[in-house]
Amino acid sequence: MSTDDRLSLAFAALADPTRRAILQRLGAGEAGVVELAEASTLTQPAITKHLKVLERAGLIQRGRDGQRRPARLVLEGLFPVDDWLRRAHAEWSDRLDRLETHLVVQSAATEVKENTSA
Repeated sequence: MSTDDRLSLAFAALADPTRRAILQRLGAGEAGVVELAEASTLTQPAITKHLKVLERAGLIQRGRDGQRRPARLVLEGLFPVDDWLRRAHAEWSDRLDRLETHLVVQSAATEVKENTSA
């Protein structure tokens, strides 16, 4: 799967507040569907659907422990998101700096023009 696809899947998974809450919970350690459902108002089948989205996005992995299928956070799955956000932040910071410089120059030129007209 390409990086762009991974990024799209990760952003789609992170768009849902329930999935973000699941990831936050898994940050404290692995948990099964029953444990995640107990901490939520959702049913076990609903939690399972959310886990499948997170797993497909590469944000979690699920193991097998007898009947239990514990999920655990995969930090590496967040790397494409982090990389994209860092690049976007740098680009927009640069654009805003250039805009600020342009506005300062325009303001100074306007002041000079108004002073020579008066």
